[in-house]
Amino acid sequence: MTTAPDYSLETAAQARGHHRIIGVDEVGRGPWAGPVTAAAVWLDPNQIPAGLNDSKKLSAARRDALADLLQGCAVVSVAHATVAEIDALNILRASHLAMCRAVAGLPFTPDLALVDGNRLPADLPCAGECVVKGDARSLSIAAASIVAKVARDRIMVDLAQQHPGYGWEANAGYGTKLHQSGLRDFGVTPHHRRSFKPIHKILYQGKTVSD
Repeated sequence: MTTAPDYSLETAAQARGHHRIIGVDEVGRGPWAGPVTAAAVWLDPNQIPAGLNDSKKLSAARRDALADLLQGCAVVSVAHATVAEIDALNILRASHLAMCRAVAGLPFTPDLALVDGNRLPADLPCAGECVVKGDARSLSIAAASIVAKVARDRIMVDLAQQHPGYGWEANAGYGTKLHQSGLRDFGVTPHHRRSFKPIHKILYQGKTVSD
């Protein structure tokens, strides 16, 4: 039996003296193209939208609706790390950079950030607590996962209009068959992550994406 995220981690943190508690999550570590995107969200406990959950467990339409609701009833900050930063830093450090930027973009300094995963960003501008599988446990992290996913998907839809043939409007830059065939047919774009193995092979070893 699966359980939905709840507000118990936030309530426990409040009992320890924290007041402004946010959820932080990122999306886009695995794709071959596009930025990595993070969101930081503070939920008003009196205005939590029904149906918040791990973004992966929701339909695209439900994610879009919830992301729009959150913009009106929560405090939301979204930030990115670019493809150039991913290639220069590595994807983990770039993900942490995006998280730090998202937290820094809030209009206040939180007392505590509940961060999805098992490693805290080194430069987080407030106290932090790792929450493994946090998007399935904490409503604040679930909200951040939804906001980040929707924001990044919309970026990839826009990029797909500029670079048709890779299927980014549907695959969000992940290595699907359509994306692979697009690389074979049209080559590498400025939005591809050159440090990722399939792209690196094409650029520096003269091999196809399927090798």
